[in-house]
Amino acid sequence: MTASAEQNQDVMETDMIDEEYPDDNVKDTTEVGEYTPDDIQVLEGLEAVRKRPGMYIGTTASRGLHHLVYEIVDNAVDEALAGFCTEITVVIQPDNSITVTDNGRGIPVGINHKTGRNAVDLVFTELHAGGKFGGGGYKVSGGLHGVGASVVNALSVWLDVEIRQGGRVYHERFSRGKTVTPLEEIGECPLEETGTRISFLPDPQIFKETTVFDYDVLRQRMREMAFLTRGLRINLCDTREDGDHTPVDQSFCYEGGIREFVTYLNHSKKPLYDTVMYFEGTKNNVYVEVAMQHNDSYTDSEYSFVNNINTPEGGMHLIGFRNAVTKTFNEYARKNKILKDSDANLTGEDIREGITAIISVKIEDPQFEGQTKQKLGNAEARGATDSIVSEQLTYFLEQNPSIAKIICEKSIQSQRAREAARKARDLSRRKNALDSMSLPGKLADCSDRDPRNCEIFLVEGDSAGGSAKSARSRATQAILPLRGKILNVEKAREDRIYANEEIKAMITAFGTGIHNDFDITKLRYDKIIIMTDADVDGAHIDTLMLTFLYRFMPELIRQGHVYLAMPPLYKLERNRKVWYAYSDEELAGILDEVGRDQSNRIQRYKGLGEMDPEQLWETTMDPARRVLKRVQFNEETESEIDLTFTILMGDKVEPRREFIEKNARFVKNLDV
Repeated sequence: MTASAEQNQDVMETDMIDEEYPDDNVKDTTEVGEYTPDDIQVLEGLEAVRKRPGMYIGTTASRGLHHLVYEIVDNAVDEALAGFCTEITVVIQPDNSITVTDNGRGIPVGINHKTGRNAVDLVFTELHAGGKFGGGGYKVSGGLHGVGASVVNALSVWLDVEIRQGGRVYHERFSRGKTVTPLEEIGECPLEETGTRISFLPDPQIFKETTVFDYDVLRQRMREMAFLTRGLRINLCDTREDGDHTPVDQSFCYEGGIREFVTYLNHSKKPLYDTVMYFEGTKNNVYVEVAMQHNDSYTDSEYSFVNNINTPEGGMHLIGFRNAVTKTFNEYARKNKILKDSDANLTGEDIREGITAIISVKIEDPQFEGQTKQKLGNAEARGATDSIVSEQLTYFLEQNPSIAKIICEKSIQSQRAREAARKARDLSRRKNALDSMSLPGKLADCSDRDPRNCEIFLVEGDSAGGSAKSARSRATQAILPLRGKILNVEKAREDRIYANEEIKAMITAFGTGIHNDFDITKLRYDKIIIMTDADVDGAHIDTLMLTFLYRFMPELIRQGHVYLAMPPLYKLERNRKVWYAYSDEELAGILDEVGRDQSNRIQRYKGLGEMDPEQLWETTMDPARRVLKRVQFNEETESEIDLTFTILMGDKVEPRREFIEKNARFVKNLDV
């Protein structure tokens, strides 16, 4: 996984980074002086967006770049939700500009009488201008705040909009938020032909890291949108043809909607039953759609959406779903004597073990936390979801007693394992309380007690661990040697995880606890660095480590605390000078520069243990010279990340073989 992480953002987005991570916006280092009335600035039009883009799209890195596409596509999907659009086409052009075309009604082209300006100009040059604020244009929408189109315009070198409406074709052009050519009629079209085409080129002044779109990232998002909008066809076309890209064209349309979404997510797992449960209904003006199915894994995968917008932090609709599932299964188990009177109730965690669920609601006035729409706050969504799922799930269980029994039995097994895990956890805590040195004995800790200055290296094997201990800076660098490959948590319940010595050592060293006990404020190290050999075994260990962290401590990844060390593959000596190369291509470049003859001495490192402490320090551990990859993931495509971990670490062989064959072309530096 780690070798293909740079190329495959459906696994995880990893970026080469410096040791310092400045904010997206350059800090003003001007000396602070007198604060006067003239210091108060008024940013006109879209200047605020260009000044602080992170406030509107989250980041100016790759994730923010792709967010521009999502904003335009979300507006087109809103037309589909309103019943006026059946097809959307997204094209990556050869110059890395984007074109999004829909067959909806088209943006109104007339004059807005309140402002005296044409509506198209308002949509693309004014924040909070749109048809989604109660004017009757949309009953539900994802592009709620009216900033999507204008923000994309502000952050683009140019943006063109073409509208087909009333038998006529209109065009307007913008640049960095300002109108270049006013709206004008440029032709005619058949009366029934309507829609909007928006093309834009992201501004490299804003997106300094990259302006190159990743087809795989866009594919995941477009597929997800098609699943969530039953019957909508979304076409994605990449027209680039260069060393990194080949033309590709895909189309997504799912008449089964979120039922097919669940089947897709479960295809690398073993479902416990064939049926995908599906519930839908409307209550208190909230339309609720839920699809769910259990599999034989030990992790739950729940994805919630509001008006087709992913809410990674959940919210009221997710709470309503969980309440309904917990209450309904306990009532069924009691009524049918699966649970005895003396038995404790099943917890929500027990029942949801191995579940894959999609919770999608449509609501007229969704209240999100912030523009990034991370969490839904509408109380009516909780009541509506709870009511609809409770009623229809009760009926389903009564009609399908064999499925109900399978789920209840799995839940009871989970309950027993959870109790065993609790006892193991409590025993571990008691031992630590009695032991004045509660940190793992194998841990070579650092002396600095400020977590912001500290980092821990997770190193496989005694040989590499010994070199790392000798090489490290004792003040700020801790070393935790791990013996062999850690437990594959994708195939293990929590009780086995707490019994595994290597995992217990990591949990204790980090200080945060795991799963429900996780508390990031107790993290003892700002950087957790996985340092393994640059071979297949090392890549496997990386994947095992990342699987554990993603499943049980995902916040460490979300907040940027997890890294992969990048040890060199080669050492080149020539005339008492030394070069280190991190890839075959880099070695070739060095040889081209210094010459290719017998005076070159090239050493291929097979493992970290082959390096003496001085070499390990200067190539891999010295903050001034080393290269690290920070591990990140895009929450907007988290369902794909979850699926990838299941493919890589689950029981099914065929999906894993397909994944390896598909991505083998990205692996350049591993011994195979």
